[in-house]
Amino acid sequence: MKVIKFGGSSLASAEQVNKVIQIIKDDAQRRFVVVSAPGKRSAEDRKVTDLLIDLYQARTTNQETTAIIEAIYQRFVEIAAPFSIKDDVLSDILTSLHDLVTLPIENNPYFLDAVLSAGENNNAKLIASICQASGIQARYINPKELGIIVTNEPQNAHILAKSYKKIYNWRHSEEILIIPGFFGYTEEGQICTFSRGGSDITGAIVARGLRADTYENFTDVNGIYAAHPGYIHEPETITELTYREMRELAYAGFSVFHEEALMPCFQASIPVVIKNTNNPTHPGTQIVTERTNLDKPVVGISSDEGFTMIYLSKYLMNKEVGFTLRILEIFRDFNLNYEHMPSGIDDLSIILRSDQLTEAIEEELLRKIAYEINPDELRITHDLSLVVVVGEGMKQRVGSMAESTAALARKNINLEMINQGSSEVSFMFGIHKEREKDAIRSLYYTFFE
Repeated sequence: MKVIKFGGSSLASAEQVNKVIQIIKDDAQRRFVVVSAPGKRSAEDRKVTDLLIDLYQARTTNQETTAIIEAIYQRFVEIAAPFSIKDDVLSDILTSLHDLVTLPIENNPYFLDAVLSAGENNNAKLIASICQASGIQARYINPKELGIIVTNEPQNAHILAKSYKKIYNWRHSEEILIIPGFFGYTEEGQICTFSRGGSDITGAIVARGLRADTYENFTDVNGIYAAHPGYIHEPETITELTYREMRELAYAGFSVFHEEALMPCFQASIPVVIKNTNNPTHPGTQIVTERTNLDKPVVGISSDEGFTMIYLSKYLMNKEVGFTLRILEIFRDFNLNYEHMPSGIDDLSIILRSDQLTEAIEEELLRKIAYEINPDELRITHDLSLVVVVGEGMKQRVGSMAESTAALARKNINLEMINQGSSEVSFMFGIHKEREKDAIRSLYYTFFE
């Protein structure tokens, strides 16, 4: 039995929805379908979720909402047009959109959640009706009825463990269930949305609750690429990788799958397959707990920008008990998170996200470090990118780090930082942002050509 999820690009138009219907029909194991809100039809288009944000902002500032509601409604009308759906489906969607502006705003922390969830909720109703009109025995099911009960955290909900038992009760449903992604219900009955990658999270939760054999996540690419296609022309598609490898790649910029969305499937050891709605026969990328094919030492190369490095050096630093603790306490006092902290016997580098720092915070932070730590050298470097080389196979292969540094040296790329975890699943380079693309290309052609 499979749980499948379709992203916004897969549901953006009637043409795309027709592909979705065929994908459901092609595999009788696809019994549970999680849907996002309709996405963009073109680069210049806007998602239904974007329009719902406009509706929220208009409502909270007492502006006219009629035109926005009509624009949202027309997206559903256009998707439904080629299909012979029941007459009351679209009228129900329109009524639900008008009902949003009647909800209380004052003392209602769930108002935004209620508005945003309308994209997925109404689309699930529409897709269920289109399935029925296409000869599929399917029905819409509300997350509350399914059993998705979440914590009381608006826009940042987390699933409650007891939900999985409730979801499991639907495992033998005779009908294919069409489930809206992105939100659940609190124990008090309030709609509460998940954070980033919300529909992906719903799909993984449903897969775990049903103890599915596979969770298929349909998007608009053939799978996860070994490097960013904006940097590498037609990079390889990764056939298989582990959850740990996916986590490393997602951390450093891979946006196909938000890493937190994998957690429910990881906990239940359920394979996840990334597939392409526009090319459904492509095998895609499978994410598994363990993989046996370790022939290639590296599965992917990822990068992310927007980092700052604070470097300090102090002679005999390693002899000072509690030295690193004192540094961390200073960061805690400034409410700063650090990402990495590679060190030597006399020096320490602290990598953090640049968006945490203002000029005032930076000046005060350095002053406090200088006063309390009294380093021999203290400097800060901005505009860094982190480039990460990922692969479980590097454990069994000698020389991956040496090959990488040699490749970067040939391109005269200066390394501000090198860090490798004890797991040996990945290693990381800190470089200046303007050399990020050169570094990705150099490393990719080292391991994949």
